[in-house]
Order: sequence, then C-alpha cells, then structure tokens
Amino acid sequence: MAPSHSDNGRGSRADVAIVGGGIIGMATAYSITQRFPDLRLTILEKEPRLGAHQTSHNSGVLHSGIYYRPGSLRATNCREGNRRMVEFCEREGIPCDVCGKVIVAVEESELPRLENIFERGQANGVRCEMIGPERLKELEPHAAGMRAIHVPDAGIVDYAGVCNRLGRLVQEAGANIVLSAKLTALERRPNGLVLRTTAGEFESERLITCAGLHADRVTATTGQEPAAQIVPFRGEYFRLRPEAEHLCRNLIYPVPDPRFPFLGVHFTRVVTGGVECGPNAVLAFSREGYKKTSFNPRDLAGSLTHTGFLKLAAKYWRTGLGEIHRSMSKAAFVKALGRLIPEIRADHLDPAPAGVRAQALGTNGELLDEFVIQESDRIINVLNAPSPAATASLNIGRLITDKLALQLDSTPAQSTS
Repeated sequence: MAPSHSDNGRGSRADVAIVGGGIIGMATAYSITQRFPDLRLTILEKEPRLGAHQTSHNSGVLHSGIYYRPGSLRATNCREGNRRMVEFCEREGIPCDVCGKVIVAVEESELPRLENIFERGQANGVRCEMIGPERLKELEPHAAGMRAIHVPDAGIVDYAGVCNRLGRLVQEAGANIVLSAKLTALERRPNGLVLRTTAGEFESERLITCAGLHADRVTATTGQEPAAQIVPFRGEYFRLRPEAEHLCRNLIYPVPDPRFPFLGVHFTRVVTGGVECGPNAVLAFSREGYKKTSFNPRDLAGSLTHTGFLKLAAKYWRTGLGEIHRSMSKAAFVKALGRLIPEIRADHLDPAPAGVRAQALGTNGELLDEFVIQESDRIINVLNAPSPAATASLNIGRLITDKLALQLDSTPAQSTS
C-alpha cells in the first residue's frame, strides 16, 4: 500500500524538509531517519502519490556498475547500491530478481567497445565474463552475437514498490509526508527557511531537494544558479506479446555508443511479468511528456533556446533523426531490435508506457553523466541523478545524509523544541 498524507503531530516546523518524493528523495528521507531519528522531517511531493515520474516510468533494471568511469560517483554508488537494494528488497519482501544480463556485440566494429566495457567492469570490481556465441546461446538462445559480456549481478526490481515501502518506513519513523505540495517559492529568514507550496507554507531549518525532471528549476527557486539545465528525453517502449516472451529470458543489451549516456534499445524482462523492448531517446515536448502528443510551451521553449541543446543538436543531428525515425516507424524500431534477436517481428510487439529521462545538459552541449549535488547555506540540491540512480538510490541517500551531517556539525546546536 502506498503511503498517504500524514501529520506526525510533532509541530509544523521541521528540522529538515525534502522536496521530491521519488526514489532519491525517499531513500534520503529513510537514511536521515536511520541516522538522525530525533530530527523532525517533512517530505513535500507535488504529485498525489510518491514516485509518480522517473521512479515508476523506468524499465526496473538493477544495474551492476559495468559501464561507468572507474572512480566516478556512478560507479562506486552503483556497486554498493546494488548490494543494498537487493538486501532491502529481500528484507521487505519487494520483487527483485538478480537474473543477470548479456551485452552483445553483433558486428566486428563493436568488439573494441565491448572490450572497453569489459575492462571498465573489471576496474570497477564488477563480476563479468567475456563469452563467445556458444555460451551466449546457452544464456539467451534467441540472441545473435559474435561475442558478449555476461554480467551475473544485474537484475530487475520493482522500484515503485521500493519507493512506497520507503515512504511507509519513514512515516513509521515519525516523518511527515505531504502530497500535492508543489514548491512555488522559498524565503530565507534568520532562523531558517519558509517553503511556500500549493499545500500551504512550511518552515524548516534546512532543505534538501530531489526534484528529478524539475531539478534545475527547483534549484533556482532555492536561490542557487543551477550548473546545468534539464532537457527531457522521452524513451518509448514496446512489450512482447505473451507468445513471444520466450525470445528473451532475462536482459539483452547492445554495445552502447560511448558518446551518449543512453544504452540503446534492449530487451528487459520485467519483475512483475512480461518483457519490455526499448527505449529510444527523443526530445520530449514536455518535462512530463509521456505521450507523443504531450506539449508544454515553457518546457519546449526552454529546450530549444538552451545553448547547450542547440550545440548538441547541431553536432548529432543525424543520430537525432534516427531516434525520431524509430519513434515514428514501428518497422524501424523492430529493425533495431532485430539486431539483437533476429526472430523479432512487428506482430510480436504491443505499445508500452513511455518514460521521460531528466537529462542534465551543460551550456557547451555536453551531456552530464555524473551525479551533481549543489550546496549552499542550509540547502542541498540534487541537480542531476542519472541512471543508475534507482539502483544506487539507497547509497545516494546515504551520501546526501553525509553532506547533511557535515552541515549540522558546522552549525551551533539549537533547540528543536
């Protein structure tokens, strides 16, 4: 059962407020209640339920950390986050299956990139094995490939279920969750912060924002200059019909293009049942644009006038046209999927719900692929939390709590009564 609006009866003023009730916000709230059980905590979520956006609009993959630059926050947090997520799901009875994945090279030109990924996996301490076509056929009988990497510690998880369970746990720990509470303004006062929301005003000593698709705007609302702008990319999926589900046992991925943070269209068994195929990556005309017809003038204008996006589009317009073509043509989408599973046909596929990725983009056109956390007096803003943020969420929550602890240690003790 999802958590509901609550009032913990501990007063209207919080020691810490969190804006954003997705999996990062709730993991942070959970970490705070575990480490600082006496702090008064309020979570403000603009939607009528937790995890309404990226948390519940992804493929549910539990990543291993094989792709990421060694030593990066993504690599270190993903490995530890994977372990903690599996332990959490087992303890709380949330669907989770560490089923493994294969990353498949179907052309000789992809072999150097595959080798590079394998070397990264080894540098990151990820269990992985380079395999030939015979072993690939044992793992995924219908997959095509010259060589592949088998990653046994990848899996699938119900992240929406994780988010809701975290909500229940923080409520039981005394936290206050307020739904339908969109942050509209912030006022600094000598003794703290006043958060104006669509559900009223809330006072807090400190603020942490985990606003996902709106992270840059919320960061600006808190008075910080965001280091990047969020540009939304819609990822569209199909779902295999039941008679075709046997074509994919677990997870089948292509060798990704290292120029982009997207992993390419792939096959993913879903922990709640079925197999999804996708996603592509097309510019969304709304930050919450889950449908092709979704349109928000402010969001689209923000993307199209952003210097970084214009530079990115000018450099990679051919790639962008290919993504748009796959969005408009089911046949083109099937062709891309057919590189991995040649038997796939258009009549095997039904449309599935899309997701929207909050892609942070710098002014020079670079796609930010690292976690970005901005701090100022009393405020911590999570500006960018790209994939594998869901996998790493429990560890990211701990990382943010560490930053909060440093702020608390540098502030003279004050009464919270």
